[in-house]
Amino acid sequence: MIRITESAQAHFCKLLADQPDNTNIRVFVVNPGTPSAECGVSYCPPESVEGDDEILPFSGFDAVVDSGSAPFLKDAVIDFEEQDLGSQLTLKAPNAKAKKVDDDAPLIERVDYLIQAEINPQLASHGGRVTISHITDDGVAVLQFGGGCNGCSMVDVTLKEGIEKQLLQQFPSELTGVRDATEHEAGEHSYY
Repeated sequence: MIRITESAQAHFCKLLADQPDNTNIRVFVVNPGTPSAECGVSYCPPESVEGDDEILPFSGFDAVVDSGSAPFLKDAVIDFEEQDLGSQLTLKAPNAKAKKVDDDAPLIERVDYLIQAEINPQLASHGGRVTISHITDDGVAVLQFGGGCNGCSMVDVTLKEGIEKQLLQQFPSELTGVRDATEHEAGEHSYY
């Protein structure tokens, strides 16, 4: 579930040496499965371990993960790097904002996962987001734009050159195209 590099394991062992006996680390996600998901690591004293927590053994400590965070920490990596200007602990959790779906899940679920995990983080930098409405019988994914994308003059380029290319590349034998169902009339909610 979580890979902790050797340098990060050594860093945690060093930090835990100054804590009370049997203290481990807790890895968690706040607001899992949402665009505002945040990952974190904290100390986990033995009395803080819950019955449904997952315990992941590492060299010199355990990583404790609550049941609500576990699905969103699949494929997560914790690394520690020493740099000239200091050191940095990084936690990369590609599934924190959307729970990973199985390869044999229904097409709409797999498309939604790709949108939440890869496309929406890119659109968020411009204040936008997209959701999937449905997939037609002939394989066209119908999308609804929101936020900064609604009323944006570049939405057609984003749809055809960005999102459609990415979705057709990922699902070549299942999707035939992408269509925008958003009413992009200028209004009080639109950006100019």
